[in-house]
Amino acid sequence: MTQFDIQTVAPKIRKVTFANPPVNVVGADTVAELSQVVDELSRDEQVQVVIFDSSTPGYFFNHADLGQFSELLAQASADSTPLFIDLSLRLSRSPFVSIASIHGRTRGGGAELTLAFDLRYASREQAIFCQPEVATGLVPGGGGGDRLPRLLGRDRALEVLFTSQDYDADRAERYGWVTRAIPDAELDDFVHDVAARIALFDKAAVVGAKAQINRATLPPEADLRASWAEFSTSVTWPGFQARGPEFAKLFAEVGFDEVEQNLGHYLGTASERS
Repeated sequence: MTQFDIQTVAPKIRKVTFANPPVNVVGADTVAELSQVVDELSRDEQVQVVIFDSSTPGYFFNHADLGQFSELLAQASADSTPLFIDLSLRLSRSPFVSIASIHGRTRGGGAELTLAFDLRYASREQAIFCQPEVATGLVPGGGGGDRLPRLLGRDRALEVLFTSQDYDADRAERYGWVTRAIPDAELDDFVHDVAARIALFDKAAVVGAKAQINRATLPPEADLRASWAEFSTSVTWPGFQARGPEFAKLFAEVGFDEVEQNLGHYLGTASERS
């Protein structure tokens, strides 16, 4: 694996660090590697808590890699489930507690993967969240349209999808998008303390409680499959095809780093021009 590093923090705690610089886009290679990580950790009966973070400054799990769109759409598990959906399902159902420690931008497909984690703690100063699909002429396909309404409520989920704006950690916390917003300097210690406390308890009780919460809160697998099919179809829509050149032009004119850092703003700018 080239994008993920697994560290043993304590006998029952692992940390998985993602790095795909410069901006941590999520490609088909990312999904394949993370799928292997989840498999490996799920097989280890000792693992009770897994912390997910990033070593790329300013970014957690970012939007999909447009250069690997066709590969992402083609990936499938052994039972023909789209691999992205299979990965998100296995994350949600995993026999360990997954905790996201979010220090940076978390958008699109990366935000959808992050929704599959059990707990999400976000840096008040650095974390940014966005579902940019509608602004690009697409519909969400990785669970954003299925998981967000259960967390945010119908109207706020519609606002997130319709506007494709960036949301800071404080607003994400108020909306229920993240578990808590924490000062950046305190985030890592806070997450470690939560993980250490959960690791004190009996694994059967922790996993059993997670299964109960899952029954009450997770979207049906059929809905996630349907959303992926709708997303796959939307890639062929004229709106997405027409916006591609405008976004490419925007990146060239404004600069890659500037657009990625403030994508929510520039999505509206590019849409005005298309």
